[in-house]
Amino acid sequence: MKNIYSLTILLFIAVSINSYGQGCVAIRGNGYSGGLNSGIGLSKGEFNAQLGYRHFKSYKHFRGSHEEVERVENGTEVINKSSFVDLSLRYGITDRWFTNIILPYVNHDRSSMYEHGGNPPNGLGERHTTASSGLGDIRIGAGFWLWEPGKHDFNYSLGLGLKLPTGSYDYEDTFYNQGDNRDQNVKRVVDQSIQPGDGGTGLALDIQGYQKINHRFGINTSVYYLFNFQETNGVLTRSGRSKFSVPDQFAVQVGSYYATMKGFSLYLGGRVEGVPAKDLIGGDAGYRRPGYAVSLEPGAGYAYKNWSLFASVPIAMYRNRIQSYEDKVRTQETGVYRHGDAAFADYLVNVGVSFRFGGANQDATVVKDNPFYN
Repeated sequence: MKNIYSLTILLFIAVSINSYGQGCVAIRGNGYSGGLNSGIGLSKGEFNAQLGYRHFKSYKHFRGSHEEVERVENGTEVINKSSFVDLSLRYGITDRWFTNIILPYVNHDRSSMYEHGGNPPNGLGERHTTASSGLGDIRIGAGFWLWEPGKHDFNYSLGLGLKLPTGSYDYEDTFYNQGDNRDQNVKRVVDQSIQPGDGGTGLALDIQGYQKINHRFGINTSVYYLFNFQETNGVLTRSGRSKFSVPDQFAVQVGSYYATMKGFSLYLGGRVEGVPAKDLIGGDAGYRRPGYAVSLEPGAGYAYKNWSLFASVPIAMYRNRIQSYEDKVRTQETGVYRHGDAAFADYLVNVGVSFRFGGANQDATVVKDNPFYN
């Protein structure tokens, strides 16, 4: 039974933080690898294969922290429906060193009026859809536990990962009612928020840790930052006035886990995730929708032998579309304050399944490396 508790809780620590992405703010659902530091409990030679699915619908517009409720009331909101399927494989190089690879597949659907002849009353008020799908940006990484697993009631790991520009960042679809007379259908690049990739090679830093309270209850934390060194990816936006930015991304999560009876566990956490207006390294020009969301995340899991299932639903409690670098530049140039908006989701659905295999003595290792084992 203790092994079942271990597998369930370790699954949550490993994969629950993979789920994020709140709509037009360009945090792709496959951006936060989280798994760079999900080597918890892996013994030397042991594998952990995971299949995860996430979905959200963004439609509520924010300018700063102010929600523009009239967009939904007037029917002019932009609606993004995004789904992500991640296949990941993690491997224990030793009991302390681990590595992984994450292969993401994305499918996006974006409905709007303003891109297809304009919002009423000055525009045509016709709603049409653009879409994209395909391979996203692959991530590979490795990490290291600072202390010998099983020797303390706590541990922290450091991870370093590489995000590769394998996803399309110039995906095109048909836009309606284009041209001076709004009578043309033209194939153009889709919005940045539904591009499968961002076109940049990024370096991800990841810190993850846990604190055992007792054999049923524990707390974990995670801090993630993705450095994108490229300023823009060279692709012009649909309007042709700017190029797509390749922005940094960040996320912080704190959560607690409680193992119930017969292999079930419960989770409750909080997270902050977003895109900064300025990158820590490199330039800040280009089109981006910076901002962040603060979410409350309940979840549940179940484990049986080497199999684990999980589900969580991060619920947005606070959303803020901050002023971008380009907003600030145009404000200075024109003397007129500029602050773009972005659509956010109310919640995200996150489910997945995990299977562990390999290793010299898996059952014994699970107990040894289990931070919640008493």
